[in-house]
Amino acid sequence: MAKRQVQEINAGSMADIAFLLLIFFLVTTTMSTNTGMHRTLPQMPEEDKITEMEMKTRNVMVVLINKDDQIAVGNTLTDVSVLYDKARVFFTNPTKSDDLPEVAKKNIPLIGEYMVTKGVISLQNDRGTSYEKYMQVQNELVRAVNDLRNELSKSRFGLVYDELSPEQQKAISEAVPLAISEAEPRAIATP
Repeated sequence: MAKRQVQEINAGSMADIAFLLLIFFLVTTTMSTNTGMHRTLPQMPEEDKITEMEMKTRNVMVVLINKDDQIAVGNTLTDVSVLYDKARVFFTNPTKSDDLPEVAKKNIPLIGEYMVTKGVISLQNDRGTSYEKYMQVQNELVRAVNDLRNELSKSRFGLVYDELSPEQQKAISEAVPLAISEAEPRAIATP
C-alpha cells in the first residue's frame, strides 16, 4: 500500500495574522498607569514680584533627610514619629508664638472669614536618601495636613474631607493648604 503524502500547510499568511492580532490588542488594550503623589506646583511669580515674595524664616519649617536617613527639623535631629505633631503645631500655631508661622484673615467661599497660615514646610533630601525614608516623611507631613482638613470639614460641613462636594473640598483646601515644598536633592550634612 502506498503512503499518502501529507500536504504542507502554507504558513506564509500566519505571520500576517499574528501581526494583525498584535496590532488589535495593542490598540484595544488599556494599560494601567502608576499614579504618583498629587501635588500642584505654584505658578511662577511675575518678575517684579519675586523680591516681594521672600518668606520670613518663621514661616518656613525646614525638614532635612540626609544620606544616612537621619531627619532634622531645623537644626535638631528628630525621628519620623514626631513629624506629624510638629507639622500640626507648625500649621496651626496654637500658642500664637512669634516663632511659628504668621496667619492672615482670608474670606473663603462656603466658610467665610478664616485665619489661613502662611507656613510652608520645605522638605529637602540627599541624593542618597532611601525611598522608604522619604515616603515615611512625606506620609507624616501629608497626614498632618489631611487630619487638619478633616477636622475643619467635620466642624463646618459634618463630613470628612473625602465625602465633601468638589466646591466644599476646594474651600477646605484653601483654608488648610497643602504647603509642602520640595527642593532638588543635594548633599546634606548631619546637623
